[in-house]
Amino acid sequence: MSNLDFEKPVLELEAKIAELRNTSSDARLNIAEEISRMEEKADRLLKQIYSKLTPQQKVQVARHQERPHFSDYIDHLIEDFTPLAGDRLFGEDLALPGGIGRFKGQSVVILGHEKGKDTESRVKHNFGMARPEGYRKAQRLMQMAEHFQIPVITLVDTAGAYPGVGAEERGQAEAIAKSIETCLRVKTPLVSVIIGEGGSGGAIAIAAADHVYMLEHSIYSVISPEGCASILWRSGSYAGDAAAALKLTAQDLYALGLVDGIISEPLGGAHRKTTEAIESVGKQIEKALQKMTPWDTETIIARRHEKYLEMGRAA
Repeated sequence: MSNLDFEKPVLELEAKIAELRNTSSDARLNIAEEISRMEEKADRLLKQIYSKLTPQQKVQVARHQERPHFSDYIDHLIEDFTPLAGDRLFGEDLALPGGIGRFKGQSVVILGHEKGKDTESRVKHNFGMARPEGYRKAQRLMQMAEHFQIPVITLVDTAGAYPGVGAEERGQAEAIAKSIETCLRVKTPLVSVIIGEGGSGGAIAIAAADHVYMLEHSIYSVISPEGCASILWRSGSYAGDAAAALKLTAQDLYALGLVDGIISEPLGGAHRKTTEAIESVGKQIEKALQKMTPWDTETIIARRHEKYLEMGRAA
């Protein structure tokens, strides 16, 4: 497991526990009680650490490479998943995969960002940074869901849309704007979950949903802390200050009324117990869809529009 600097005391304890377990086969040693005591201590430390994470530490947890990825959610939550590729205009974008499948027995369209799990897959998926063709594919899949009257689920985990020259030449801004418009206009239930990073327009493009939830240690912001620091302070060393100022944590955004709920993560973050975290997300999505089923198209659109208009109204 990749190390987080603030978890060092816990990791040292866990290393000692693993060492003791390796010697527990020796019949002369009775160390079960010692292992149990150390495990309790490790849990207490994790609770203390994770109960007072700073915004910058939340950023580190949200970016942890062993947090469950889009592909993990597909494997655990979606049956008979059939990936659908291409935007019918330019090509396929592996940073934003999507398709059709069954969630809890119900047909759904599901799409989201995939960062990749190792160097090869990260390059393949462009580190989860989608290009215009990815967002145009998202529009196509949402429109398909509308045609067949099935719900849409989106899972957000991106540092932002890809800022490369080619992406800009192919209309990145227009693709993101159209994707947001499609989210707001699609005539079927739309549920979104921020499972890691929710960066800028690259995240909002598939997250302007009826219900938006965030995992407990995920982040959602208009710009990365590093990007904000480089603009305001001309130095990335102020990323911690930027993270605090951006109000990017799930707790901040829920308090501001910008997201609809927070999904609890296992003790120590989703990267420690991925299956448990995925199941929690699945339960929340199921509840959200049940709230809207059966649905009336006009009511769904009216409520969605009012939800986002209300965010922009001055008190």
